[in-house]
Amino acid sequence: MKEIVIAQPLGVSKETLSTLLAPLTGRGYHLTLWDSLPENQDDLGNHISKADLAVIANYPLKKEALDKASSLKYLCVAFTGVDHVDIDTCREKGIAVSNCAGYSTESVAELAIGMMLSLYRKLAEGKDAAAHGKTGAGLRGIEIKDCTVGIIGTGAIGYRTANLAKAFGAKVIGSNSHDDITYTDLNTLLQTSDIVSIHLPLTKDTKHFIDKEKLSLMKKDAILINTARGGIIDNEALAEALKKGEIAGAGIDVFDMEPPLPEDYPLLSAPHTVLTPHVGFDTEEAMKRRAAIVADNLKSFVEGKQKNIIC
Repeated sequence: MKEIVIAQPLGVSKETLSTLLAPLTGRGYHLTLWDSLPENQDDLGNHISKADLAVIANYPLKKEALDKASSLKYLCVAFTGVDHVDIDTCREKGIAVSNCAGYSTESVAELAIGMMLSLYRKLAEGKDAAAHGKTGAGLRGIEIKDCTVGIIGTGAIGYRTANLAKAFGAKVIGSNSHDDITYTDLNTLLQTSDIVSIHLPLTKDTKHFIDKEKLSLMKKDAILINTARGGIIDNEALAEALKKGEIAGAGIDVFDMEPPLPEDYPLLSAPHTVLTPHVGFDTEEAMKRRAAIVADNLKSFVEGKQKNIIC
C-alpha cells in the first residue's frame, strides 16, 4: 500500500483532511497525519521515511531528513516560499516538488495594511496609554490617504496590498512593472515613499536586499513593512536605523529565523515597531484554502498532472 504522510499540522482538522483526501485513500493510499511538529531533522526523516507522497508546511526540510525518505516521489510544500526546503537534494533524488502559491494572498496583504494602520495610528501606544490612565496626548496619527506607498515586488500578494492601499486613497508606486501600478526605479521608490512594503521571495539575490545602504535612502518619516520572507531585510541594520531615528517605524512579521526569537534579537529592543511571530499566512480562511490546494496537488500528481511545479 502506498503512503501519504502529512508530516506536520496544516491548521485544519483531521476530519477535513481525511475528507479532502478521500479520493486518494479510496484508491488504496494509506494516510498518516502528524498532529505535532517534528523535534528535529532526524525526527522529520522518521516521519517521512516510508512516504510515497509527503506534505510539509514551513518546517525546514534538509538533506538529513530527505536521506531517510527512500520511497519519496513527491513533496507538497504547503507554503508559498520553498527556501526552507533543500530543493537541490530533491532534484538529485528525483523527488517532484510543488508549493501552494495563492492560499495566503489575502491574509498576508491584510496584515501588511494592518501594520501600516497600527504604526500610523499608534495603536500599541494607545493601548498602553488607556491601560495606564493617560489621555491621547502625543498620539496624533497619520492617514494613509494621499501617502505614497512603495511596493517592492508586485506578485500576487504585493499587487493585492497595492490595491488595498489604493482603497485607502494612497498613491502606489512599484519597483517592478505592473499594468496599473506606476513603475519607478528602486532608489527613487525608497527616496520618495512614505511607506515601503516588501513582497519579494527569498533567494540568493534577495538575501539582505534591504541593507544599511538602502535603508539610508528612505525618508526619516517613512515606515518599512515586511510580511514576505525573513532575511530580505538586514534586521540588525534596521534596528540600528530605528534606534537612531533614521526611519520612523517598521512592521515586521518575518525574521532571519523562525520564532521564538532570542531575547537579544536586535529588533525586540528597537522603538516604533509592530512585530508579529510569522502569522501573516495564518487565518481561518487561508488554512482552508491551503488544505484544498494540498489535496488538489496530491491528486493531480497521482494522475500524472503535477501542478504548482517547483521541480
